[in-house]
Amino acid sequence: MVQSFDNGNGASTEAERRMQLIFSLRRNGVTDTRVLNAIEQTPREMFVEKLFLDAAMEDTALPISCGQTISQPTVVGLMTQALKVQPRHRVLEIGTGSGYQAAVLARLCRRVYTIERHEPLAKLAKQRFEKMGLHNVTTRLGDGALGWPEQAPFDRIMITAAAEDPPAKLMEQLAVGGIMVAPLGHAGDLQHLVKITKTDEGLEYEELTPVRFVPLLGGVARE
Repeated sequence: MVQSFDNGNGASTEAERRMQLIFSLRRNGVTDTRVLNAIEQTPREMFVEKLFLDAAMEDTALPISCGQTISQPTVVGLMTQALKVQPRHRVLEIGTGSGYQAAVLARLCRRVYTIERHEPLAKLAKQRFEKMGLHNVTTRLGDGALGWPEQAPFDRIMITAAAEDPPAKLMEQLAVGGIMVAPLGHAGDLQHLVKITKTDEGLEYEELTPVRFVPLLGGVARE
């Protein structure tokens, strides 16, 4: 949890809290300057529930509606860093959630396509993107494991929910030379963040760090 500076009035300023968060990310292995800048420029307070607004700049996961969470900023940073997103890339995100991760990605690539199975979350995230003027983010309500075939192939794919194995349809939609970052493992257990590179010869796996994500579920939830 991030320790705040005191400004003499018993409260830290927003700028100081944001700076402290960036220091925390650096300590935890997020060193890519472009990724750090994208996180610094993305107001996390716009993506958290009002009840947890005071904790928006802390380096911790927080609950959101529909039984989901907004990821710890360190995890967002490590996943984004591993994805190695470039300015001309088209990125598919599975699991929009609050929209925070997609908003960070949008500052790094040409276009983000993001899929959410919970209708209330999808609607709210879309409103946030519009309010922020992120016109390079396209949202869809749907089953993330099926991907977005009509927009494939994608240069990068990020999955923000845990699966035992990379979904086959998503691997098909990843371009050769592309990278997928996903938490792999059983729901409820500690999973591992894995970077998968698709080559002409096959798939290369690199295990990054232990994580804990909600499970990747099929279908659409209207409430």
